[in-house]
Amino acid sequence: MTDNRVDRIKKIMKILNENYTIRVVCNRDPYKVLIRTILSQRTRDENTDQATENLFSVYPDIYAVADGSIEKIQELIKPAGFYRVKAGRIKEVSRILIDQYGGEVPDDLKELMSLPGVGRKTANCVLVFAFNEPAIPVDTHVHRISNRWGFVDTKKPEDTEKELMSFVPKDLWIELNDLMVQFGQTICKPTSPQCEICPIYDLCDYDPLNDEKDN
Repeated sequence: MTDNRVDRIKKIMKILNENYTIRVVCNRDPYKVLIRTILSQRTRDENTDQATENLFSVYPDIYAVADGSIEKIQELIKPAGFYRVKAGRIKEVSRILIDQYGGEVPDDLKELMSLPGVGRKTANCVLVFAFNEPAIPVDTHVHRISNRWGFVDTKKPEDTEKELMSFVPKDLWIELNDLMVQFGQTICKPTSPQCEICPIYDLCDYDPLNDEKDN
């Protein structure tokens, strides 16, 4: 693992900010952020967007979803995949939020993770994208890229999150996931990463041929 990780992540984030537009929007509807994040599990962004739009065009709020037909919800969210499981979770989460939280989404990590189908990544996404609270959601992009950069040497996303939180300045947490996801979708792809046009290649430990750059 390389030294000076704090300085290096600051340089990397500065470069990524120059190349991508932050998509984090504060004061969004926490319930819709939560449901969209549940729908996003194990599917592509465009499928998530379509399923989310379909759902809320018919059932516009938490009460409509909670009272909605499970079969209709399954039909609406089908583009997101695993639609039977996700529909059940969405209905159950909606009912719990109404019964236990007055229809509001909690802004607490542990309470969010107590909801069905809400793991650590989903909970952190809600904290960041709905409440503008510092957190580091670790999805497949963040996990992969953090290891490629040489900042972590981890097998599990939970370990990646813990390690990143130990050295990444807290004022960078909110934008970290958004920038790394965009970078992972366009340059640092799972296969055939475009190292030849990577704007941070000189700050990265990864080499597609040798897995390790020559010093």
